[in-house]
Amino acid sequence: MSERELDAAGITDPALRAAYRRCRALNAAHGKTYFLATRLLPADRRPAVHALYGFARWADDIVDTFDPGMDAGRRVAALTALGHRLERGLREGRSDEPVVLAVADTARRYAIDHAHFRDFMTAMSADLVVTDYPTYADLRGYMHGSAAVIGLQMLPVLGTVVPREQAAPHAAALGVAFQLTNFLRDVGEDLDRGRVYLPADLLAGHGVDRELLRWSRDTGRDDRRITAALREFEALTRGVYREAEPGLGMLDPISRPCIRTAYVLYGAILDAVARDGYAVLHRRAVVSRRERAAVAAEGLARVVAARLRGQARSRVPSVAEPGRAVSKEVA
Repeated sequence: MSERELDAAGITDPALRAAYRRCRALNAAHGKTYFLATRLLPADRRPAVHALYGFARWADDIVDTFDPGMDAGRRVAALTALGHRLERGLREGRSDEPVVLAVADTARRYAIDHAHFRDFMTAMSADLVVTDYPTYADLRGYMHGSAAVIGLQMLPVLGTVVPREQAAPHAAALGVAFQLTNFLRDVGEDLDRGRVYLPADLLAGHGVDRELLRWSRDTGRDDRRITAALREFEALTRGVYREAEPGLGMLDPISRPCIRTAYVLYGAILDAVARDGYAVLHRRAVVSRRERAAVAAEGLARVVAARLRGQARSRVPSVAEPGRAVSKEVA
């Protein structure tokens, strides 16, 4: 399947093909929800999505790995080295590091603003020193680089039916919504890494602090104050999904099923958290395979419908001025 994707994207250089394969493997191994949604994109656009995800995953792994041999100093050095490789790759369009090579090629092909990658690396660096956020505004500042720019990187790959700047705020909001969902699902795991992404003022409003979260994590016991805080964070997250939702209809029709599927699947994680009684300090809430399969099947049906509509439009001549060629477009 990956070979067909590379052929469809016109990627012929052997080293570049190997680089994209590496990114696809990272996506398949670590981004199960996102990888499933990506399969609904046209084959020629999938390698770019794999490259963007693969690079983000690699940087995130440097920050979040539990490798006991990877102390703070080595993490800083590894992330700094990755940043230098990225800058050189974006500037020169080549790299001896496969993941950087693929993401640099994607940035060139789709004219993705290099500032989005720099902002992402700044956020990753913050994760090495910042362990909590006093307010939601502070958290949103961090998430501009860690999540919003991922939506902005994706937008040129997905395509839009409106000016890109009109869709951009919604794409950024969707990236933030996805990350907020992960923050809620991973409260316990992040706490083990020494981080609390839930804003301190939101927690304090329910009488919760880091010490109470640590007590709950260590003892396996629930606390109604924690539950209330998590419920509020869920409501806040659903509000960001509402900010993002209008952007779905602004995408290229052939890309919409992919992003709508991701939208539904990530939203289902919130549903799973609620169904599990907000027990995220004790276990990870999961969306069942049956539910994931049902959402994917619906997405596939949308893909087929979009392609049929595109084929139908391509067979209908558009109104043309006398003497002018009739254009044909496939969505």
